[in-house]
Amino acid sequence: MKMIIIKNKIKITLCVLALALALIQTSCIGPSIINRTENKKVPVNYGSNNSDTINVANMNWRKYFNDQNLICLIDTALKNNQELNIVMQEINIAKNEVRAKKGAYIPMLDVGIETGVHKPGKYTIEGATEEANDIVTGKKNPDPMSNYGFGANISWEVDIWGKLRNAKKAAVNKYLASIDGKNFMVTNLISEIANSYYELLALDNQLEILKTNIKIYQNSLEIVKLEKIAARTTELAVRRFEAEVLKNQSKQFYIEQEIIKTENEINFLLGRFPQKINRDTTNFLNFQLDSIHSGVPTQLLENRPDIKQAERELTATKLEVKSTKAEFYPALKITAGAGYGAFNPKYIIETPLSIVYNLAGNLVAPLINRNAIKANYFNASSKQLQAMYNYERSILNAHVEVANQISNIGNLKKSFELKARQTQTLTESIEISKTLYKSARADYMEVLLTQRDALDSKIELIETKKQQFHARVNLYKALGGGWK
Repeated sequence: MKMIIIKNKIKITLCVLALALALIQTSCIGPSIINRTENKKVPVNYGSNNSDTINVANMNWRKYFNDQNLICLIDTALKNNQELNIVMQEINIAKNEVRAKKGAYIPMLDVGIETGVHKPGKYTIEGATEEANDIVTGKKNPDPMSNYGFGANISWEVDIWGKLRNAKKAAVNKYLASIDGKNFMVTNLISEIANSYYELLALDNQLEILKTNIKIYQNSLEIVKLEKIAARTTELAVRRFEAEVLKNQSKQFYIEQEIIKTENEINFLLGRFPQKINRDTTNFLNFQLDSIHSGVPTQLLENRPDIKQAERELTATKLEVKSTKAEFYPALKITAGAGYGAFNPKYIIETPLSIVYNLAGNLVAPLINRNAIKANYFNASSKQLQAMYNYERSILNAHVEVANQISNIGNLKKSFELKARQTQTLTESIEISKTLYKSARADYMEVLLTQRDALDSKIELIETKKQQFHARVNLYKALGGGWK
């Protein structure tokens, strides 16, 4: 008899194992997806033979920008900028997602108290059982029957295929990607403030030059008026010089408005209401810009926060693909509980008669109608491809930005040198034209056009200097500087 029982148990065990293997084999057949490896290759250099590995991106922004007023502005922005503070909360949200995913593969323990009333039909098995007498007192059970109890329940999904662990790792990478996103925003914020600051310095210098030239035009106007009185020129000359004075006076208000607008843009980035921006406008044109060491393209993979962010997001999507693929496999869930229960409160702690417990293990796998799982799997695969293309694009974009700014710095340097010579020549021509006009060897239009050309060249010279500052800032940004 015992041999028969043992043989039956063996048969039952083998049947259970065969069923489990069938579930695994059937559920493991998942849909195929396109697999492609991301391309991390970059050129050896930025279009020149330079292979210097020194990179200004590793320099702290306080040393890179040696203007104390600008440093104070950036310091304030890093503390008060609302958009940056919003991003900081996004980091906290991503951190909490990691905590939630981590808790998913740890056993869940619940503790509770329950009470209730139950009244089954008398002609049911349960109702007939309740008709019996109380096992303690021998009296008839109460009708309806009450239930009291307390205890603890535990549930745990055994992470056989790494579904939960991969989901947690994906959340970790998204959290780290959010930090890289914050770093990229810091880089952008610093460069935006620096560019606006240099824009402000350029406007100040343009306004100063315009005011100086207005005085020159006014002096020329007085001279022409005297010449008219002496019958050496006509009313037309007076009108032309007077119109030039009015035009430049009008332009002065335009520049003043641009100054106010730029100041308010900086104040907005600093998270404060409009106020005066402290700055030193002297020595703007004479400021010597040092040569910038751009390093080699491979350094962009480590220095650019947006590239690191894209890389971490790609890693997260790969893990999510693995996690969603595990949905096709059987899931093993274990549940257990223990406590006390009784139909009368005075029996509730009677041991062992009132002790209740349960233990169960479920091996469940999807066999039919797996469309939802397939859809999630295909979506995760498409998101992985999106992240891969975004990663490759971020590398390409970074390289192009650096190459453009390196070329821009070289061309602006040559342009500034030529414009400086042009400005010097035209400034000297003003006095020459005045002398020729006084000696009647030149008419008033030559004097007027010479002054106008000299003013335009000075404005253009300041504009070129501003572009040099911007190129210097933008190259620092493109190389990934500012966030370290």
